Amino acid sequence: MQVVNTVLDLKEWIRSTKQSGQSIGLVPTMGFLHEGHLALVEAAKAETDVVAMSIFVNPAQFGPNEDFDRYPRDFERDSMLAEKAGVDLIFAPSVEEMYPNETQITMGAGSLANVLCGKSRPGHFDGVLKVVTKLFHLLQPDAAYFGQKDAQQMAIIESLVRDFNFPLQIRRVETVREQDGLAKSSRNVYLSEAERIEAPKLYEALQRGVKDAREGQDPILEMIRLIESETSGTLDYIELLSYPDLQQEPNAQAILALAVQFQKARLIDNIIFNLKEN
Repeated sequence: MQVVNTVLDLKEWIRSTKQSGQSIGLVPTMGFLHEGHLALVEAAKAETDVVAMSIFVNPAQFGPNEDFDRYPRDFERDSMLAEKAGVDLIFAPSVEEMYPNETQITMGAGSLANVLCGKSRPGHFDGVLKVVTKLFHLLQPDAAYFGQKDAQQMAIIESLVRDFNFPLQIRRVETVREQDGLAKSSRNVYLSEAERIEAPKLYEALQRGVKDAREGQDPILEMIRLIESETSGTLDYIELLSYPDLQQEPNAQAILALAVQFQKARLIDNIIFNLKEN
């Protein structure tokens, strides 16, 4: 496995890889890898010749009061896990390497960012678009792999690629969960022991909500009751929307999503499902 930190070295690797006729699968991450990231690597390995992983904590997607400075980082551990999983290249630039100049042109996620996490994190998805656009141009992947836990992000990136004719495929990979149902997340390390016991209630609430929605009932009220009575977290949102266009009143493919703020960790989760199936 090769590790590169500069755009110049990355371009040389890309040039050599493309000349040899190999396809590239990209796994974009902010590091502190867990089984969810490694599932993306596994999917990329199954479909492409080589796998490139980016490890970059992107300041553009963090708000002024968010956790950029304390976001968990452990590059040595990440590189060991990535190599063991079969990653061929890690691109790990500094902030100065990734953003050497003040950006004059901005990108907006539009109406897709007006719901779910985007409603309480203004500018977050604009920052996501900024970094993935740079990564797609720099690494020139044939396919890029994203987890369904970040379903709003995935929908916005799919829209970017479709609307601006990026020459790559976006691949969705199902959410990887702990045995008790908690979605894998780098931020889970911030949970206290008591919060970690409570956190699986989020997925339990989602499962109950999907059942109620398919039976024609309002899924929200019971989900709120369950989360407020059985966890110490503060509910940010619960929304039932169409997917992937994130509109109100879904009638077929839907997403039921939530976000809950614990003391030091904000957890998100969702289920994407068909309303017509039982």
